[in-house]
Amino acid sequence: MGHVTRIVIVGGGPGGYEAALVAAQLGAEVTVVDSDGLGGASVLTDCVPSKTLIATAEVMTTFDSSYEELGIIVADDTPPIEQSARVVGVDLGKVNRRVKRLALAQSHDITQSVLRAGGRVVRGHGRLDAGQEPDGTRRVVVRAADGSTQTLLADAVLIATGAHPRELPDAQPDGERILTWTQVYDLDELPAELIVVGSGVTGAEFAGAYQALGSKVTLVSSRDRVLPGEDPDAAALLEDVFRRRGMNVMARSRAQSVKRISDYVSREGRAPGDGVEVTLADGRVIRGSHCLMAVGSIPNTAGIGLEEAGVRLKESGHVWTDRVSRTTAQGIYAAGDCTGVLMLASVAAMQGRIAMYHILGDVVVPLNLKTVASNVFTDPEIATVGASQADVDSGRIRASVLKLPLLRNPRAKMQGIRDGFVKLFCRPGTGIVVGGVVVAPRASELIHPISIAVDNNLTVEQVAKAFTVYPSLSGSIAEVARQLHTRKTQEEQF
Repeated sequence: MGHVTRIVIVGGGPGGYEAALVAAQLGAEVTVVDSDGLGGASVLTDCVPSKTLIATAEVMTTFDSSYEELGIIVADDTPPIEQSARVVGVDLGKVNRRVKRLALAQSHDITQSVLRAGGRVVRGHGRLDAGQEPDGTRRVVVRAADGSTQTLLADAVLIATGAHPRELPDAQPDGERILTWTQVYDLDELPAELIVVGSGVTGAEFAGAYQALGSKVTLVSSRDRVLPGEDPDAAALLEDVFRRRGMNVMARSRAQSVKRISDYVSREGRAPGDGVEVTLADGRVIRGSHCLMAVGSIPNTAGIGLEEAGVRLKESGHVWTDRVSRTTAQGIYAAGDCTGVLMLASVAAMQGRIAMYHILGDVVVPLNLKTVASNVFTDPEIATVGASQADVDSGRIRASVLKLPLLRNPRAKMQGIRDGFVKLFCRPGTGIVVGGVVVAPRASELIHPISIAVDNNLTVEQVAKAFTVYPSLSGSIAEVARQLHTRKTQEEQF
């Protein structure tokens, strides 16, 4: 029997379990060390649960925003036109039970996939030994919940330990009124007045979701606008939608502390009860029934022996890696949120797969972030790929830019869609598509043809000539490409 490479993967999130599947398929002996369940935070407390919650919110928003225009009658208790009343509600306890059920089912499916592929799963916390054997072998010590330990020998180790919610010293979560995004799924009743601190992707997604579910939401943003890292046109549109739907968006407002109070009185004037009080840096105080803290995340890299084993950490605590997922220590690789490269499950999975290809001598294509597609699951969704508006505005890239509102799209009109657009970026001379933005319902699906164009260096002419269904939202992508091609042709004539 030939030599079999022993690989130990510490962490079972997307970076870990996808790496395990690849390694097992390539003939390695794979052990995944995980403490909570395969899928990690992405499946158990973050991506899968939040998007399941948002799926309910999406139905609510779609109905609320379009049922009258589409001619839908809601039984006999439909409120008069002049009365601003909600005609449908939500059972949050039932929603959250479904969220947890689907998350556990997904984790189980992932575990079974790894086991069927030939991998092994060990439950516990893994820690690297500082030393390295003369033959390069590494040791990983696993401590189980009962305190027992076992040592695993590995020819290569992948660190995929993920990250956890950042907590502010004066805003400690209690799991009941002051919450992180991992704790909201324990709520049985819808927050009457929710204060969301943080206007990045996580904050915006939850703020929009709870607004749709029926909570009165205040979004506290320390920046000039929501989603400061996203396309400015998209962020401005989303903030306008939030405000139109009744959300209180507080820009340039930094939260200094959050505390629980017992004399909270709701806007409806209900009897005093438990609530929260958020104090801002400028002294203003706002009150609500609950507070969700969405102020970033901290990598899970402390106390697992990384620096002692020669792994270099950044000042933020993230693991430094190169484009094939190597760390500064021989035989140790890293993937996912613990690296801070790009906090996306798809990127984590790719980092993990690339690490295995490199370790096992398969064909390796280094990580290329220029082709990564990402999505913000608000309503409307915001999907992006490739070059951005910031790249163009700063001069990092020369590109022609064209934006087309969805209001002109016939399918959007039929579905009562008012907000959204398609934006493309292409090279001025060649017309090669280098990036795009889609703001629309299910933008996460619509971005794919633009991703293919970016990944394969297609021109706007090629995109424009491809057939699209009529009527369809994707027709706007082809229309933007046609207009950019026409503009390029006209410029060439002068």
